[in-house]
Amino acid sequence: MPGLLRGVARTAVVAGTATAVSNRVSRRQAGRWAQQEQQQAPAPAPAPAPAPAAPPPAAPADSMGDKISQLKELAELKSQGVLTEAEFEAQKGRLLNS
Repeated sequence: MPGLLRGVARTAVVAGTATAVSNRVSRRQAGRWAQQEQQQAPAPAPAPAPAPAAPPPAAPADSMGDKISQLKELAELKSQGVLTEAEFEAQKGRLLNS
């Protein structure tokens, strides 16, 4: 009987060790795959910018002072990030051509 008990004990130790090693290898591989997926995943797109506020309407501004003040307001909106460069240029052209 002692030989049989020794054989069962040895089998239990080997099986337990194999299970522990297998689980560790599986966890390590899963971690590597997750890291690779993070590296390969594209960067998250930035949150969409809020709709730009409507620039001040171009009232019949005959005086150059009114146009200058409106240009300053447009420049401030652009520096705050409310207007893009293209929107700023379009509004500036519309204001100067009126």
